[in-house]
Amino acid sequence: MLLQQGLTRRDGLLILMGASLVYIFSSLLYYAPPFHNLVANTNHHTAQEQWSTPLPITPQPLTTSPKLLQLDLGVSKDIPETSLVAHAPGWTLFQNLYMSNGTLYIVASELNNATFPEIRMMTSTGLLAENSPENIAMREPTDREMQTITPQVAALKWGGNDADNSRNRIWSIEGNTLLVNEPWQFLNHYYHFVAELLLGTWAFLYGSFNPSSNLIKLEVPASSVSTVPSFNLRPSAYSPPPLSRVIFLHASSEGWRDKPGFNSYFLRAAFPSLTVEVSNDWNDRVNSTFMPLPAAQAQQRAWHFPVALLSDRSAAFRGEACGTKTQRIAAESWEFMIQKGGIDVFGGWWNGVREAVIRFAGVEITNDEIAQLPLPGDEGVGDPQSLLPRPQKIIITYINRQAVRRHLIPEHHDALVLALQQLVDRKRAEDGKEWVFRIVQPELLSKEQQVQMAAETTIMLGVHGNGLTHLVLMKPNRYSSIIEIFYPRGFAHDYEWTTRALGMRHFSVWNDTYFTYPDEPPLPSYPEGFQGTSIPVHGATVAKLIEDRLEGRLQL
Repeated sequence: MLLQQGLTRRDGLLILMGASLVYIFSSLLYYAPPFHNLVANTNHHTAQEQWSTPLPITPQPLTTSPKLLQLDLGVSKDIPETSLVAHAPGWTLFQNLYMSNGTLYIVASELNNATFPEIRMMTSTGLLAENSPENIAMREPTDREMQTITPQVAALKWGGNDADNSRNRIWSIEGNTLLVNEPWQFLNHYYHFVAELLLGTWAFLYGSFNPSSNLIKLEVPASSVSTVPSFNLRPSAYSPPPLSRVIFLHASSEGWRDKPGFNSYFLRAAFPSLTVEVSNDWNDRVNSTFMPLPAAQAQQRAWHFPVALLSDRSAAFRGEACGTKTQRIAAESWEFMIQKGGIDVFGGWWNGVREAVIRFAGVEITNDEIAQLPLPGDEGVGDPQSLLPRPQKIIITYINRQAVRRHLIPEHHDALVLALQQLVDRKRAEDGKEWVFRIVQPELLSKEQQVQMAAETTIMLGVHGNGLTHLVLMKPNRYSSIIEIFYPRGFAHDYEWTTRALGMRHFSVWNDTYFTYPDEPPLPSYPEGFQGTSIPVHGATVAKLIEDRLEGRLQL
């Protein structure tokens, strides 16, 4: 109180002026960074104070790739045209694909329009599939699913107005997107999700971006550099650019998951950074393209996919490889890329996915387990698998289905187990070979145990069923094989085709006879008893087949 009474107004003014001068002069002692240095950088480093002493500048090597700029189509003068990177029935890789009001748009001039295949070979209505003429007709695409428009029409739909300086109504979804245009009908099954959708997706992406296929031009025009995906190459080998997201257009969050939970386990393990969107998310995107204005036609929005792979089951079945030969949608992707030289016949193209899942499960991968793939010129030999390394240990895994539907006659199951155990015991005694026989019931094992079981297996056998899907985790070597037991006269391509696509050998067993590709039934067959609980098998025949296979006595 005494201090306040002793101060005059002049004293207060002098104190204020002195404090201000102290602040100004002390500020000048430090370097003030320019404004542009305050912008957050993309490397997410912790902000550091910058002092007046300049830091040394390290020259960048000439080989450093420039960072690609992200083009804002909202202020772009021209709407980039859609280009076709690669196509097989049911599998189409686009650059610059658009979506508005739920319709996928190909923006192409009349000259470029001829480069695109029939729309029915790319997409469908995405309805549930039934084998009836009415349903087949209902799955044929219309303008509601996909259209081709010119850049001029696209500008009328989504373009801005130069007069009032309004922006284009186009919003880019950055990264590489997988669009899955099929319902839950097959997605919620481990085999169809992993061995068809994911396997076909990876074959197509791997092959499309592989320089060996010549599908991607190495020299990209400067006008389109902003839409080229970044390549995160592994130091030791080629790998395609990573997927950013998958969008299930017609499946809910539960629609793409299987009951045992392997679909989500496999997807997260193989692609840990992948974003998943489902039908509700897609509908959100569709609804957001509407603008509540009187001139609705002139005020539409569009989503832009810089890179999009469209997968469509119905369209794949319109192709020969799937619809006529194998009934596997991944066959269209695989055969196309084999022909283009984008993937190999040894299964090496799948190694990155397989090893990612195996590592996620905690299974160690040693250097000697990674196959030394033959040179591309060796792929023309009669049996390419014979060029792969021999396994150090032989592990025979029998998938026991006796506790679930579709299984062996109980006595035949017992005889099969006895024959296989006797085979392994005899081989161990003969020359000390390291042979192992395992009987597994997958439903009783953890996911990690199942992954390890498959990763270590040389010969996997069992009755036709979902447990054989684990073959996608087996490492191709000289003897890796699948032995599938069918009810006599029954046959399906599910595991047969998948085995061959991954560079391994498949054998079909009808009781006491067997056959292998190409001497197989031309069409699938499901006779009475195919799904039953009384499937016969002659154990001694299967044991002899395995021995001949591992001793190299089969003429393949």
